[in-house]
Parts: sequence; C-alpha cells; structure tokens
Amino acid sequence: MLPSMRVIVFASQKGGSGKTTLSGHMAVQAELAGAGPIALIDTDPQGSLSKWWNVRESESPYFIQSVFSNLFQDLDLARREGFRYVFIDTPPAVTRAISEVVNFADIVIIPTRPSPHDLRAVGPTVDIVESKHKQLVFVVNDATPRARITSEAAVALSQHGTVAPTIVHNRVDYASSMIDGRTVMETNAGGRSAKEMESLWKYVQERLHRMETVHAGWLDENGQSALEANTNALGRRAPSFGRRLQ
Repeated sequence: MLPSMRVIVFASQKGGSGKTTLSGHMAVQAELAGAGPIALIDTDPQGSLSKWWNVRESESPYFIQSVFSNLFQDLDLARREGFRYVFIDTPPAVTRAISEVVNFADIVIIPTRPSPHDLRAVGPTVDIVESKHKQLVFVVNDATPRARITSEAAVALSQHGTVAPTIVHNRVDYASSMIDGRTVMETNAGGRSAKEMESLWKYVQERLHRMETVHAGWLDENGQSALEANTNALGRRAPSFGRRLQ
C-alpha cells in the first residue's frame, strides 16, 4: 500500500493575491515543522515559484518540474517516492487547466486581500472548488494591522467557506526574504511574520489530519460533503461572490 500524501493547491483568479509567497513559505514551514519530505510544483507560466526555488541554497523543499498534462503521473511518482505533502501554485486566472489541478487537491487555499475588488473576484475560484467537491480555506492575506476592513473581509468570506484563523499581514519581510530564495522563517525566525506562518501551517495541517479520506476527500471531518461544508452559519449555500441575487 502506497504511503499517504496530501496535495495542497493555492488558487485565485486575482493577480497579486499572494499565492506564490504563501505556497513557498508554507512549504518551508512544513519542512521546518518536521512534516517533510515536501515538494513544490509551479503550474504558473510566469514561473515565479520556480524562479524563487532556483536561487534557493537549501535543497528542501524539493521541486518537481511538471506541466498540466503530466500532473497525474508526477503526483503518482511523488507519492511512490515518499513525499508527504505537495504544494501546487497556479496561475492567476480561471481556466480549464486550473480546474484540472483542483481535481488533485486534498484542500484548496484561496489567498484573498481585504479589498472589495479582491472579494468580488473570489467567486469563480469558489465555483471551481465547489464543483469538484473539494475543501477550501480562505486566507486573509496582505492585511493592514488593526484595520477595520480586515475583520470585515474575514466576516464576508466566512459566509462562503472556512476562513483560516491566522491573518497574514502586509510586511516587507515577506517579499524581501524571497529575493534570495529564502522565507521569513529563515531570515527572522523570531519575527511576527514567521509566527504567522507557523500558526497558519499548524492550522492547515490539523485540518488535513481531521479530514476523512473516504471517497478521496468527498467528506469533511464531520461527515459532510465539501459542498455542504461550504455553507453559511444558517446552513444555507452562500450566494456567489460578484453576482446579484436573483
């Protein structure tokens, strides 16, 4: 029997949402937390994650050179080679190819900045995740500390799915640390940004551990389908972002 491997996909149609930064940082944090071996896959034609990895001195996390058409075979090989987690970065668009990537996900992380434009842009990504019956987690990203709009964004997102309790704030060290292939955990391990990544990875890992594996992730930890789990507090399907209610 092959060892269990979890696939974490970062998706958002909005450019600049922070998918690449989060995927690289969380992969490194997973390694630091002893959850490895970890692998990264970059499906974004811009190749930002692969460029970051190529200037990285550390050999971990590993990088798998893959394309959409070979993703099934490459993930199967990663599983056979004993990888425990694979993090996949995707392009800032909604395409059939991204829909195919979501098919392989155990969980989809949707980074969202706390702005009206970003909140409105979430809808198509949520639609893809729900159509594939996958678990999703919103991460409020690039937030201004103590800003009212940050909490308002978290409340708005919670009506459409699970929101990670850790908010990732707008700090220059996230970007500056990646210039030479590192992360905030490696440039300032005791800093606030590093603590955010530690907390966020712990939450995602615990959520993955709670998930049922029956039917390849169709049930959540409460025995609900992912489609049922992405409901609001009243148990009703939340309306899609960016659309008027009919």
